[in-house]
Amino acid sequence: MALRDYIDMHVHTTASDGQYSPVQIVEMAAELGLGGVAITDHDTTAGVVEAEAAALGCSIKLLPGIEISTVAAGKDVHVLGYFTNNKDEQWQHRIAQLGATREARNSMLIDKLNELGISITWDEVKAVSGEDGSVGRPHFAEVLIKKGIVKTKQQAFDEYLGEHGKAFVQPRRIHPTEAFQWIREAGGVCVLAHPGLYNDESLVEELLAAGPDGVEVNHSDHTEQQIERYSRLAEKYGLIATSGSDFHGANEDGSTFHGSLGSVVARLSVYDQLLELHRQRAGSLGFIKD
Repeated sequence: MALRDYIDMHVHTTASDGQYSPVQIVEMAAELGLGGVAITDHDTTAGVVEAEAAALGCSIKLLPGIEISTVAAGKDVHVLGYFTNNKDEQWQHRIAQLGATREARNSMLIDKLNELGISITWDEVKAVSGEDGSVGRPHFAEVLIKKGIVKTKQQAFDEYLGEHGKAFVQPRRIHPTEAFQWIREAGGVCVLAHPGLYNDESLVEELLAAGPDGVEVNHSDHTEQQIERYSRLAEKYGLIATSGSDFHGANEDGSTFHGSLGSVVARLSVYDQLLELHRQRAGSLGFIKD
């Protein structure tokens, strides 16, 4: 297929827990021949402006986004937001709340790891994440690898950081439906991220029925059966079906956590669907459009 007609709709940068800067991500996407790429960092839009400027220079479409961490039925659930008005004061205030919750989670995680006999400090984690980006669990995974506790990020999540890991902690977060509302009130388009990772199909259908604009049908960790199921659910609830790699970067052995950039893509027509819905919503809210 001609990659110029496709877009990777789920990518992380150094603005959160990705390995590459927003500019590098855009340049890498352009080198792959993609027609577009999204920036969807965890609980922040800090990398979007930088990426937009780079996209203009590379003649590639930039899908501005965010991935919001929420909780439902005791599970971590992620919601993707696209085309939000990042100049809106209420939206920025809400994003700041998300960042404060993330900081609380990180502090809880350090305490929990120390309780388990794994000596780890905030300075060690920040040394891995860098000064500008927000800290996420993949950064903790890197520290655990450096200390010889685990060999891979996947092992770090399986044994310590993931939902069933020994060090898993869960601060008080907003519900996914609240994230849907926040994104819509910022003129954006809300999408339930990687439903196959929640291991709770009843919860997934309940959330899809609650009214997001879309669902991430195709994700690096979805099976063919899951892709078929979420395609049917997207049709059932009239949702936009999105696709993304969830690229964070490469491990030392060359493997990737989730998928590699451009490995899971959607047609640019899906980008156009999101853009049209955003324009309708932003217009009704009175936001100034470019």
